[in-house]
Amino acid sequence: MSLLEAIILGIVQGATEFIPVSSSAHLVLVPEVLNIPQPGLAFIGVIHLGTLLAVLIYFARDLLAITKGIITGLRERHPMSNPDARLGWFILIGTIPAAVAGLLLKDLFERLFEAPIPAAFFLLVTGVLLIIGERILSGNKTIPTMTWVDSLLIGIFQMFALFPGISRSGSTIVGGLWRGLDRATAARFSFLLGIPAIAGAGLLSLSDVLSPNREFETIIYIVGFLSSFIAGYICIKFLLSYLKRNSLYVFAAYCFIVGGLFLLFNLI
Repeated sequence: MSLLEAIILGIVQGATEFIPVSSSAHLVLVPEVLNIPQPGLAFIGVIHLGTLLAVLIYFARDLLAITKGIITGLRERHPMSNPDARLGWFILIGTIPAAVAGLLLKDLFERLFEAPIPAAFFLLVTGVLLIIGERILSGNKTIPTMTWVDSLLIGIFQMFALFPGISRSGSTIVGGLWRGLDRATAARFSFLLGIPAIAGAGLLSLSDVLSPNREFETIIYIVGFLSSFIAGYICIKFLLSYLKRNSLYVFAAYCFIVGGLFLLFNLI
């Protein structure tokens, strides 16, 4: 892999992890379209860690407050009394569905990630989900008024993103809209909920990077990591601002165009 290819794939991961157009689909389709090598699991893990760092830095104050709230709640034996602690527990609850499904169906999802056609098809599904989410937008619930049921059901939407092409951020934002959250709040909870998922995806591949028998160019991994981090941070800030005044339709249209064109050129 060249430096330019590492930069391209890092930017693709960082941008599409948070913008609701599916990072998994783009990591499969972009190499196919540009005729560059498919990234290995080790490189994918490293660029996932880049986006993880972006979300950790962006939400550092929130995460610190959540940590303090959980510790205080446990110490006082009232774990759900603090709003920040409740948010932390809701993130944990919302993580459970995808974690269980990922462990039980690991081989199935790995096989799907090797094929571009399913990724393009599920990108169309993401487009449909985004339109549905926009159509059902009707609430103004904020994170402090969420319940554990909300977080569990949004977590189930995150579970669907294990299929390549279904956007994790898109599906969880739609889940939040379905549960009555406004766009900006749904996006914020989606990003916070994504922290364990992104960390898991990165750390699962980290052992491959650290293998003593593995040879790789350190600069390639550093460049991919930094590209993913910078693109991810910019896109978090952009999307949270964008969704305060704008709809999800533009992202749905993008998913239909990209997924549809890829299927058209590969199936005719």
